[in-house]
Amino acid sequence: MKKVFLALSVLIAASLACNFATGGGSDPGPAPQSGVKVMYQDDFSDTNSGWPVAADADKAANYSDGKYLMQAFTANQDVWAHPGETFSDVSIEVDATKFSGPDNNDFGVICRFVDDDNFYFMIIASDGYQVIGKYLAGQLQYVSATEMQTSGAVKQGDATNHLRGDCVGSTLTLYVNGQQVASVTDTSFVTGDIGLTVGTFDDPNAAVTFDNFVVNEPH
Repeated sequence: MKKVFLALSVLIAASLACNFATGGGSDPGPAPQSGVKVMYQDDFSDTNSGWPVAADADKAANYSDGKYLMQAFTANQDVWAHPGETFSDVSIEVDATKFSGPDNNDFGVICRFVDDDNFYFMIIASDGYQVIGKYLAGQLQYVSATEMQTSGAVKQGDATNHLRGDCVGSTLTLYVNGQQVASVTDTSFVTGDIGLTVGTFDDPNAAVTFDNFVVNEPH
């Protein structure tokens, strides 16, 4: 299904009447892996760390209790946010937890974000699905499968899932809770920003919190 992506990044300078940032927590985040170069990390305890804080009738994002809360209020839309970095090969890890809303949602990581119409995404759903996809010239395409696939690696409901998305050369690989669930070769994008995404299908009001976001140099 074609969904409408709505960028949070364009709202940074907007009036934030619905802003409900509550400050950071004390979680120090994960320790770097031995021998792995950390290129970027954020445990969202600093509310000025550079991620969009914005809200309107369709979407919202805020730092909330030491995590980053993203919300998609309307049906059949996705929302993304990115901090304004540039990388080529990356291994992105994050802890993601459904905060509220339907299990029929989607959420995950973004790599090689060129602009609002061109980027890769690696997502799961709280009802146990996963897929790797891209937006190319504004058109959504799943690339690891023709539709989202079920996976026993995904913890369903309100459970926290640890996601890892590798973008290395032309290979994209998604891991969920330490298990590889999808891999595909694609050559559309070679560099760009990293980010996070949350979305809905037929049911509105998806909300997901993210914590311990780390971008490692692949090894």
